[in-house]
Parts: sequence; structure tokens; C-alpha cells
Amino acid sequence: MWLSCTRSAQSQPHIPNAMEVIVLAGGFGTRLRPLTEDRAKPLLPILDQPLLQRVVEVVPSEMVDRVIVAAGFGIEEMREWATNAELPYEVILSVEDEAMGTGGAIALAREHLSGEGPVLVLNGDLVVSVEVETLLKHHNATGALATLSLWEVEDPSRFGVCELDNSGFIRRFQEKPEPGTEFSNLINAGCYLVEREVLDNLRLENHSMEREVFPGIAASGDMAGISFTGYFVDAGTPSSFIQAAKVCIESKRFSSGFKCCESWFADGARFGDVTRSSIGKGVHLGESSSITDSVIMDGARIGDGCKLEGCIVGEGARISTGSKLSETVVGHHSNV
Repeated sequence: MWLSCTRSAQSQPHIPNAMEVIVLAGGFGTRLRPLTEDRAKPLLPILDQPLLQRVVEVVPSEMVDRVIVAAGFGIEEMREWATNAELPYEVILSVEDEAMGTGGAIALAREHLSGEGPVLVLNGDLVVSVEVETLLKHHNATGALATLSLWEVEDPSRFGVCELDNSGFIRRFQEKPEPGTEFSNLINAGCYLVEREVLDNLRLENHSMEREVFPGIAASGDMAGISFTGYFVDAGTPSSFIQAAKVCIESKRFSSGFKCCESWFADGARFGDVTRSSIGKGVHLGESSSITDSVIMDGARIGDGCKLEGCIVGEGARISTGSKLSETVVGHHSNV
């Protein structure tokens, strides 16, 4: 039976052949303020689902039965969501009282694991097209202790890159290489499988998987990697949050509403001059207003003659008649 529950429901049976998933969602969402001043970032909506569900939906439903969310902000809101949401998996919160880094957060979440086999770890900001089935097949075929999904970038100097050999193993990492010195343009795509023995050896203190754990596994010859194509969006900034909405529209990652003119409209939403944008439930679009490359959340009211480009408008916000806004984030229930 599929179950939706909170942290207290740790005794539910493990679904055969399904993985446990850890989502690293402990950040405060400072880059998305003011939207995150009174809202947990994982619960900000992208089309008809919260960001957290967008992150997890990369895993086919038959492959996951338990999701452990490493959270550090908006805990009560997260608990209420986990209790009331109709989800095809169990949700448990692992609460960080202080910043633990990716390694510490996974170590803290370890106590909530009860199954067997590799654990899938997902960065909580990412909307990607990783094929988890392919990742798991590669992990099993190589016998690796950890397997990373990899994404090809044009400018590796902003990232840590890794060297992937012809047998599908990662041999070394290079942190933010100077242009022209990089040995690869493949970066960690924030979706990886780790064996339980790796988790058992993590320190319960602030440290980084990427900088402190992975290089040692790679040096031992036990780290695999596989690249993918499609899309890779870190939804943690205003512009990339809008981009995440766009790729969900383009790839039809929604279960309600409808697509029109490269935009998504919630059920019952009003049409208007809207291009490459998402329009939530109960949104009022004023006469002669235009919306381009923007996200308009539920219940917002856009006055007559407004022009919005590259904006995020929070739930219940009001935009005055004749407003011209570009690359602006409007907080929930704000007046502009």
C-alpha cells in the first residue's frame, strides 16, 4: 500500500525493489527572497506541484517508497504539507538545528533509513531530466560505491568537474578550474546513488560530500558516473526558478491545467496576453496587460495595462494598474 505520512511513521514496511531517497533541502532560500521570508523554499509551487515534488518526480513512482527530507527551515509548514499531501511515498523529515553541509545532512538523515541497497540522494533545488533507471543500471553494472549523474557545461570554471573514463568510472575531480586548464566539462548533476557502507562512514558534523567524501571514493576506484542530456535547472534563483517552470511546461510535467502559447494555465485560469509563463489558480489578469517569461502564483491580481517580463509574483499579490516590472520578485500578498 502506498502511504503518505510524517516523521513519526517510521514503522511502515519497505516496498520491495524500491529505493529510499534523501532530498537535501536544508537551505533558507535567500536567493528567492522575499518569496521565502514566510514560506519554506521546497514548498514554492512550480506549476501545479511544490518544488520538492518536482525534485522527487524524477524518480519513477514504482522505484521509491520513502523520501527523507533533510530540512532546516519552515519545519512546521513542511510537516503540515507532508501530513496533508496525497503522495505516492512516505515522507520523513530529518531536521537540522544547524548547518550540516551535504555530508552532515546525509549522516543525520541516516537514522531514518530502514531498507537495503543503494540510497538515492537529490539536491533539493534541481529540476532535471535524469533517467534514474539508467543511473541505477550503471551503478549495479559497475559495482561502484557511489554513482553520479553528470551534466555537460560550456564553462567548467564555475563548477567542480570530474574526469570520466571509457569504462564509466570517475577517476578524479577538479574544483573550479581556470579556463583552459580543465580536464573535463562534466559536473555533478546533484542526483547520485551511494551504498550504505559509504553512509555508515559519514561524520555527524558539518562537511561536504562533494569536496571531502567523493574525491576519496574516486581515488579508490569505486566511483562511477554517467552523463545525461535534456535539461538541468537549479531552481534556486529567480531567473532559474522561472526557467524551471518553463522546462516543466515544455516537457508537459503537470497533471492539471493546460498548455497554450508556450504557457501553462491552472484549471479555470483566465486567458490573456501571456507568453512563456505560468498562471496559477484564481489569477486576475487585467485588460491590456502582458505577461512574458514570468511566474504568477495563485490568487495574484494584475491590474489593467501592466507589463511584466521575467517576474515572479507571489500568491495573493497585487500589481497596480499600469505597472511596468522587469526581473522583479514580488512577495506573497504584497502590493506593488
